[in-house]
Amino acid sequence: MDQAFLPAFINSFFISLGVLLGGSLIGGLAAFITGQPPLTHVFRLSEGLRIWAIVAAIGGTFDAVYSFERGIFHGETKDIFKQIMLIISALGGAQAGALIIHWLTQEQMHP
Repeated sequence: MDQAFLPAFINSFFISLGVLLGGSLIGGLAAFITGQPPLTHVFRLSEGLRIWAIVAAIGGTFDAVYSFERGIFHGETKDIFKQIMLIISALGGAQAGALIIHWLTQEQMHP
């Protein structure tokens, strides 16, 4: 947590959004080049990249674990709250990216 909370919160959202959109769209380009249906692949990639977008946005798992450890064992509950809010921001960015991909592709996945 080297930077102030609000910039980190905003960065977390947009990093997650960017990872999801960029990874899905570039993956769709690869599907197009290989002769596969690009919109279907973009939609499937957006579903699979959500967790990785969140992990990339919060800076990897070790930072999060360290913040939780510091909050629990050193009594710094403010760090736990900040880390939870950063994770929620990353979840929101991933969800927004998946929603944009869904709007763009209009794909419906049936089980």
